Amino acid sequence: MYCLHLVVIFAPMKDKINNILVLTSGGDAPGMNAAIRAVTRTALYHQKKVFGAYRGYEGMIEDDIIELNTQSVKNILAQGGTFLKSARSQQFRTTEGRVKAASNLKKRNIDAIVVIGGDGSFTGALKLSEEYGIKVMGVPGTIDNDLYGTDYTIGYDTATNTVIESVDKIRDTASSHNRLFFVEVMGRDTGYIAASTGLATGALSIILPERKSTLKDLFNDLRKAQEKRKTSNIVMVAEGNHLGGIYEIAEAVKKEFPSIDVKVTNLGHTQRGGSPSTNDRVLASILGYRAVIGLLEGKANVMSGMINQKVVYTPLSEAVSKTTDLDKEMLTIARILAT
Repeated sequence: MYCLHLVVIFAPMKDKINNILVLTSGGDAPGMNAAIRAVTRTALYHQKKVFGAYRGYEGMIEDDIIELNTQSVKNILAQGGTFLKSARSQQFRTTEGRVKAASNLKKRNIDAIVVIGGDGSFTGALKLSEEYGIKVMGVPGTIDNDLYGTDYTIGYDTATNTVIESVDKIRDTASSHNRLFFVEVMGRDTGYIAASTGLATGALSIILPERKSTLKDLFNDLRKAQEKRKTSNIVMVAEGNHLGGIYEIAEAVKKEFPSIDVKVTNLGHTQRGGSPSTNDRVLASILGYRAVIGLLEGKANVMSGMINQKVVYTPLSEAVSKTTDLDKEMLTIARILAT
């Protein structure tokens, strides 16, 4: 599906790994704890010291770093979020902030970092590597599933299952009252969550950032639904769509169709929470394990990802600069099956 490159930047015999730091950065995602656990226990198994930075790069700057052991990560597989916590650090964007971070790593003899997060988190890691020679390994942790170099990101499966469960319940009341529900899900730049859950829940229409659909298109879908006397309708809306906010879209529909009972539900941060699914726990465990193994083999500045059930290493520069396209056939299927 993708053209991937296995890049080895450091020769394994020349660049020995001493101590490894693991951190979570950006938005939290179910399964991050499983990835932390895998990184920690794999590093310890190979007799490496492993540290954790609280609140991502912010903790690295403020020296909020602890040494981890096997007990540190016990009983966290089922926990959502990240016990190391996460934050977006403005300080790390500055030279002064990165100087502090590098100094705190140096005094612990940390020469490799595993970053669990998305493209912004990887961009920060690359900057630290360029300036201070720190070896970096990325693990894709984001519910948006928008990183190049992996079929799925950690957290996506759980998030979509959460959405489906919520929409199934919403459809019950929609059917009982002949209502139209607009359901907004996360997806500021990509519509993976909206597209997959729209198909899975039989949504009448799916409004995405990737498609410049119009209100006229939506109105046409609603007219067809009226003609077929549908008693309940769901419209999935990704937050970054081109039509505007979900309430604006709903108001436009109310004006065009005064007889339709229109309701709005924003699922918000419920999509990020909850115990991770089996798929997310397994994916996080494998990718966390392979992140450490990759570092020990001499790989650096790459992301461990899973494509066609095989672990691959993609340069971080590609993971953050390239995009993955939505499956157009999935959208076609969703439209046909909703008619």
